[in-house]
Amino acid sequence: MRPGDVVKVGAVGLRTRPLRAFLSALGIAIGIAAMVAVVGISSSSRADLDRALDALGTNLLTVSPGTTLAGRQASLPAEAGAMVGRIGPVESLSAVGRLRDAKVYRTGRIPAAETNGIAAYAARADLLATVGGELASGTWLNEATSGYPATVLGAVAARRLGIGHASPDIRILLGGSWFTVVGVLEPAPLAPELDTAALVGWSVAASRAGFDGHPTTIYVRPRGDQVEAVRDVLGATANPEAPNEVEVSRPSDALAAQRAAGDAFTGLLLGLGGVALLVGGVGVANTMVISVLERRSEIGLRRSLGATRGQVRAQFLTESLLLSALGGAGGALLGAAATVGYAAARGWPPTLPAWAVLGGLGATVVIGGLAGLYPAVRAARLSPTEALAAP
Repeated sequence: MRPGDVVKVGAVGLRTRPLRAFLSALGIAIGIAAMVAVVGISSSSRADLDRALDALGTNLLTVSPGTTLAGRQASLPAEAGAMVGRIGPVESLSAVGRLRDAKVYRTGRIPAAETNGIAAYAARADLLATVGGELASGTWLNEATSGYPATVLGAVAARRLGIGHASPDIRILLGGSWFTVVGVLEPAPLAPELDTAALVGWSVAASRAGFDGHPTTIYVRPRGDQVEAVRDVLGATANPEAPNEVEVSRPSDALAAQRAAGDAFTGLLLGLGGVALLVGGVGVANTMVISVLERRSEIGLRRSLGATRGQVRAQFLTESLLLSALGGAGGALLGAAATVGYAAARGWPPTLPAWAVLGGLGATVVIGGLAGLYPAVRAARLSPTEALAAP
């Protein structure tokens, strides 16, 4: 028979038993949809993370005090920022200093122990540009406001204080003094410590909150091709007397680790999708075996009219492949729709690798071939007299 005739004959069983064919194809579709959706959603998440990193930059380094040999908290020299700024490839830097004795409250009636985990920091005016932060409302600290009781709140700090936007009429109690909220930040992915912070100017922190001028975190942006070189000398430059008491980190590495964890989770979900696909293949095999048993008289009649064993085998193998292909195509469409819908809901760029769809369809062909091989061979081995004599 010609290939077209083989396909027509193989489709007969699907047309005569549509409900059974649909349920069997559904098992395959669920497995393929799971695999395609997992890959698509993971790829969309990675694309969103890459987009964020491209916008924020991956060349941000942070310098912070470590611990001394005695196990106590170390400190950075007050001149650490100026010394780091002398490193040639450094394009920009900024710093914050923790005001450890300054507590932050919405009003003066809040119990002293209820700080809500909000920390107070002295911040330089160039901090926002260095860390790639953005304002949700209001303005950032500048050379004028840095000397006055004005504060900018991190996204989480503002939410915990019940402040939705900046206003000249909104004040908070910081270190025993009232500060006007002039700005509220958006979440800062590369500097998450700022999300729970109340930031004040460097000079007003010294005059009103007892700030000693020692930075607790220095943010450094070197040239992109010199990140590792600058990273190697930051410790010794920031604290020449005790470079071992300096910690240097790259915040984007934490995001990369998060993505690696996401990849591991994706592998787990792909395994579950593979199990669903295997279950679907078993369903197809079961359907084909029952089809052979129910159609023995048809097989016997075809053999009596001259059909060869190979033609009978091709008929049932084609039917199995068509059944799996229908499930695979439906599953790929469902998986793609799930990816687009979920990505749109999260604000991610929908990304669906072509290899995921093609690999899913290829898997259905393999599953269909394996599932239909035994029933096809069994049908071909039936003799015409035995098949016709079957009830």
